[in-house]
Amino acid sequence: MTPDTLVSLPDVRVLTCASDGPLLDGESAALDLVGDALGREAQWVAVPVERVPDEFFRLRSGIAGAVVQKFATYRLGLAVIGDISRHLAESTALRDFVYESNQGRRLWFLAGCRERDERLRE
Repeated sequence: MTPDTLVSLPDVRVLTCASDGPLLDGESAALDLVGDALGREAQWVAVPVERVPDEFFRLRSGIAGAVVQKFATYRLGLAVIGDISRHLAESTALRDFVYESNQGRRLWFLAGCRERDERLRE
């Protein structure tokens, strides 16, 4: 398993998760990432879409809400990195959720790390 890495940008530290780590599949997994991020003094966590189960994108499952709430409680940003177009095509509610999230400053769904870095520098 590839280790997660800490990326330091001007004024922000990002815990960048490896694509082959454990799934972000609920509160327990979210708390593990939150603990790791806080231990490394990161303000953001970037999770590749490969570590996000399909159920996360089915908003009715409640997984996204539980995960996002844990990050919000600890005032950490969460960026899901990668192509989620398949999920967006299946759900208007998810498209709205992603659109609204990307307007804010705590939860983003982005195509890649370059886009993440550009948004964090704004």
